[in-house]
Amino acid sequence: MENGYIPEEVIMPEAPERKEYGPFMFAFLSFLTGIIAGLGALVFRVLIAFFHNLLFLGELSLSYDANVHTPASPWGGWVILVPAIGAVGVVYLTKNFAPEAKGHGVPEVMDAIYYSKGKIRPVVAMVKSLASALCIGSGGSVGREGPIAQIGSAFGSTLGQLLRMPPWQIITLIAAGAGGGIAATFNTPVGGLLFATEILLHEVSVKTLVPVIITTSTATYLGQLFFGAHPAFVIPALETPYFRLDNPFVLLAYVGLGVILGGVTAFYVRSVYSFERYFDRYIPQNDYLRHVAGMLLVGLIFVILQKTSGHYYVEGVGYATIQDVLTGSMGTEAILLLLCLLKLVATALTLGSGGSGGIFSPSLFIGATLGGAYGIALHKMLPGLAISPPAFAVAGMAGLVGGATGAALTAIVMILEMTLDYNVVIPMTVTVAFCYGVRRLLCRQSIYTMKLVLRGHYMPESLHSNVYDLKRAKDIMETRREIVPAATTLRDLACLVREAPDVPWFLVVDSDYLIGIFPRQAALEAILTQGGSVPVADAACRSYITINGNIPLYSILAHLRLAHAEIAVVTQGKSVTAENILGVIGKEEIAGVMTEAVEIFPE
Repeated sequence: MENGYIPEEVIMPEAPERKEYGPFMFAFLSFLTGIIAGLGALVFRVLIAFFHNLLFLGELSLSYDANVHTPASPWGGWVILVPAIGAVGVVYLTKNFAPEAKGHGVPEVMDAIYYSKGKIRPVVAMVKSLASALCIGSGGSVGREGPIAQIGSAFGSTLGQLLRMPPWQIITLIAAGAGGGIAATFNTPVGGLLFATEILLHEVSVKTLVPVIITTSTATYLGQLFFGAHPAFVIPALETPYFRLDNPFVLLAYVGLGVILGGVTAFYVRSVYSFERYFDRYIPQNDYLRHVAGMLLVGLIFVILQKTSGHYYVEGVGYATIQDVLTGSMGTEAILLLLCLLKLVATALTLGSGGSGGIFSPSLFIGATLGGAYGIALHKMLPGLAISPPAFAVAGMAGLVGGATGAALTAIVMILEMTLDYNVVIPMTVTVAFCYGVRRLLCRQSIYTMKLVLRGHYMPESLHSNVYDLKRAKDIMETRREIVPAATTLRDLACLVREAPDVPWFLVVDSDYLIGIFPRQAALEAILTQGGSVPVADAACRSYITINGNIPLYSILAHLRLAHAEIAVVTQGKSVTAENILGVIGKEEIAGVMTEAVEIFPE
């Protein structure tokens, strides 16, 4: 830095040992992340099958179809202990190896992005895989999306740290790994991309979206190789269109469903964390006892269901029950409402007591049963409208997921990809919009951000166009300044200040070179405190840097911090002479840009 000048091309927010990879190499690393995410989804599902068959059926088998009900366990009523046995293993893994693997995963990824510069420990992927597979396999009421997102993110973070990438590239790989894992697990490439964009990406641009697209596409391809290219759910009842634009009353019915779902979603979000506080308050000292107690209650719920109805229904991911709702074989609305309530309680017990797993699958279950019950009741009350209960179940799935996670677009697109029925788009979009709006009115935080807010870590509520990337030094500098010779006394400077009431900056030069600066207020204070005969050269501020007019604001802030300076002088050449000075940037000028940003993007 010669004469305080920092060249335009020098950007110094990162440590010098970090290396930013070019687009082709970064694309290859994204492709590699997609491979690992796809393989991770396979390993994770294999682990779930292993634990499920071993603990529920006493078999050593890796064959497991979550869309088919689990047969009655040979353990009989003692199967109530299976979730408790799984709970011991979950607590042992999370307590001793990776506490961040507890819970539903995605909040920890968000926390790492915004509060840890994208650093996730490599051990998290292994512990999360085992703990969540054990929790789901033993009957815990949680889903697969949170674990696989955390597994993919951990690999992306580890790869970025090993290669010493800058934080923005590490965070992009984290988002790509999470999106890729979800895309492979649910066969939803666009949904995985949108999940990464809405929930995890700190910036949406070509340089961040392209790597995520590469990762999600690669992971989806591997997922289709392993699991097949078919949709997650089959809905034979919807083979013909069930929504017609010439029947607006049906659309109003979906508005009503969205409003009801919004209230249930707010209750769902608060229930999970209320149960967590309850367990922490009454069983504070023993993690094992806390989680075992919660899982015994979950086991009791699904054992009672099996004894009275023939199926466990709420255990595990619950896809078999969702499939029954979508095929219209679940009976009355009362049964569906009961299952909706029991699944909500089982999920809150599992996560609140210390389980490991996601909230996506329980949200699908609750939304499908509530939407199906609403559709059946509406069909009975208004038979002339040709209401299709499975259609409302599909809309309910999207509404609950979108409302709970805050990722409305992700919910719409993922449910569309999981059902492959385009007729669902219009009613589903309406339902998601109203559910999300009502949930925001009743509960401002999503199920992801609530955990972090309780920790004191706040998340951005939206992605804004970054004005710091647009504004350059020449756009925000103050051009009104006066040149003051070094031999001038402070008394003479006082006269100059009075004669130029609108000038905020006074630049002290010696032999035409800048040697100091007086902000207007500092000049007045110097006159009062140091006496009129003191030369301005002795009293001027030297805490400044010189920069080029094309440097963006965020880089200016970084330079000021690194130099421990408060003022930036904008020049058009390397020699800081009076004629080369274009303007000055101080606190007032920076605050003006911040104010402008608030006016454009109010909270």
